[in-house]
Amino acid sequence: MMWALASLLLAGLARAAIPNAMLRGMPSLPKVPVPARSNTSPNGTALPPITTVYYFDQLIDHNNPDLGTFQQRYWMNWEFYEPGGAIVLMTPGETDADGYEGYLTNETINGLIAQQQNGAAVLVEHRFFGYSNPYDNLTSQSLALLTIQQAIDDLDYFANTADLPMPGGDAVKPGQAPWILIGGSYSGALTAWTMVNKPGLFWAAYASSAVVEAITDYYGYFTPVREYMPQNCSSDVEAVIAYLDGMYMANNTAGIQTLKEAFGLGDVVHVDDFASALQYNLFDWQSLQPDVGPGAMFFDFCDALEVKDGVSAGPEGWGLENAIYSWGNFWNTTYYNYVCGSEDAETCLGTYNATQSYYTNVTINNAERSWFWMVCNQVGWYQVGPPEGQPAIVSRILQPIYEERQCVDMFPQAFAYPPLPTTTETDMMYDGWNLDVPRLFFANGLRDPWREATVSADGLYKANTTSMPIYEGDGFHCSDLITENGVVDPTIAVVQAAGLMYMKEWLAEWTPSA
Repeated sequence: MMWALASLLLAGLARAAIPNAMLRGMPSLPKVPVPARSNTSPNGTALPPITTVYYFDQLIDHNNPDLGTFQQRYWMNWEFYEPGGAIVLMTPGETDADGYEGYLTNETINGLIAQQQNGAAVLVEHRFFGYSNPYDNLTSQSLALLTIQQAIDDLDYFANTADLPMPGGDAVKPGQAPWILIGGSYSGALTAWTMVNKPGLFWAAYASSAVVEAITDYYGYFTPVREYMPQNCSSDVEAVIAYLDGMYMANNTAGIQTLKEAFGLGDVVHVDDFASALQYNLFDWQSLQPDVGPGAMFFDFCDALEVKDGVSAGPEGWGLENAIYSWGNFWNTTYYNYVCGSEDAETCLGTYNATQSYYTNVTINNAERSWFWMVCNQVGWYQVGPPEGQPAIVSRILQPIYEERQCVDMFPQAFAYPPLPTTTETDMMYDGWNLDVPRLFFANGLRDPWREATVSADGLYKANTTSMPIYEGDGFHCSDLITENGVVDPTIAVVQAAGLMYMKEWLAEWTPSA
């Protein structure tokens, strides 16, 4: 669909000139278009546009309520609501929530659940993203209050305190009405972690592509990409990466310089920044959805490598020499301009200049900075090269220290030396892969690059139970959240139908306690 393609292109342009490849592969929700239609309630009353912004007085610090409150933005749609219906809550996670209002409609699983349960859909912006900020800057001192626990406590305080703007919205607190928490990607993990940390607060939950396991050395990001991308393309990418890593091990600086120049990246000073730039083509995989095909940047990349004079290479690819030429040519003719525009290569792709505004800009609504704070401190997910002996479509030059060094440059007041994210503590506190909570539905996709941090990770063999169902379709990242994807891909339709079925069963068991 054209809107999907347009949103991918916008996402690409918006992320251009971020000199950290990892931030191009943030575990974020796909956008859905906001329908240009007016809504009415079941009794025929005209409703405010779903783009209407509401504000909630959220606590700055749940450990110290005396610090006061800040204005947290939220959006709401009650076109399906009837008294006694469910409240369906989502935060889109690490992004400006404005533009995600489509998640209030039945274009998404949120709206389908609200429609089925005569419920209302609410979208609340995550603290320190968009314009929901406790302080008017994103300094290390301010960001000290950006933690997983504060975000969970925000959801708790909102559910128990907010008087929603619909008729009767002051009498639908948990206990008076069933609340359902929904999330995808990081916000899917936050959904699962909230169910662990606040048992009973939300009656049921739906977590899509939920990255429940914090992992420092997250080379598994590229496993589904390598498995499901065209095999000739992965073969040739592996050949170039092996060639680069071989030269690096042999300290062949002249050979590395020649390779950089083949990509038009001879001015990129540090070899790890060059290795990181080569990841960019692979991060485009995360933008794919079942209804996206030829014309998507990832497939243009593979076509550039594998199609010669109208003929596609076999599964072994065309080999190293052609791969260097064709991949380099793709950067020179198409991709450099897509990523860097008019910037020079070192400014665009280099990460060693700590005076760049990328590191020093502390103004609000900078999702990359806020997210990097969470990455450096609690979740890691550094997308790096694999261990020796595993196929590599990403250079082993890239190790967690590449990202951890940037944590110091981004937050020098917080880190005197490269920090190790507290992933072990995060997984102990919120149970990670070991979580087992009732009425939590997991939906995952085989082709999702974040699969290896979900409960559908390879080798985990987590049981699919009626208490905590785990469904997996052929989708990409959060594919099941989007209604249209179930029309395009029947395996996703199965996941969506199961989620709706379990919500119906679980909601039938709810009784008021207040």
